[in-house]
Amino acid sequence: MRTPRTLAAVALAVVALLAPLTAPATAGPAHQVKAAKAATKTFTHPAGAKKAGYGLLKDAKGIACIAMKGMGAMGVHYANTSLVDDKIQVRHPEAIVYRFTRNGHLKMAALEYLVTVDAWRTNHPTGRPELFGHRFNRTPAGNRFGLPAYFSLHAWLWYDNPAGTYTMWNPKVHCPAGI
Repeated sequence: MRTPRTLAAVALAVVALLAPLTAPATAGPAHQVKAAKAATKTFTHPAGAKKAGYGLLKDAKGIACIAMKGMGAMGVHYANTSLVDDKIQVRHPEAIVYRFTRNGHLKMAALEYLVTVDAWRTNHPTGRPELFGHRFNRTPAGNRFGLPAYFSLHAWLWYDNPAGTYTMWNPKVHCPAGI
């Protein structure tokens, strides 16, 4: 016959064995948002991003402020190419996206996470990456940046986006002509 002490020890052992198999409650989207904001709070303006290895990203035509007629804009991207690999890390976005303020200065608006399709497929033969509870968008090769096909997710954590926190375009963001 088993004593209550023996049963308690067995129950504790089972819990200890199963604990690594369950995701912590803090691993959800709210925790990811908090972690992303904490990790990027020093990038409020481009100077902070530059210190961390990010640089201005322009498209193949030399355009820095990315807009889409009728949709709004993304803004100006500062990218850190050393972060473009086969991983998605919530604390290390591949790009910081800035918007123009009323006085013409750039201020952080969104984070962009990016992985090339080929790099992602190395360890994930199907599906798309997910972060903050949202699937990444797929951009084909032949895009305006001249990049190979890639998956990306914009996270408008620093500026409201009425179209949705995780959509590409923000109707409140505008690009001045010629930038």
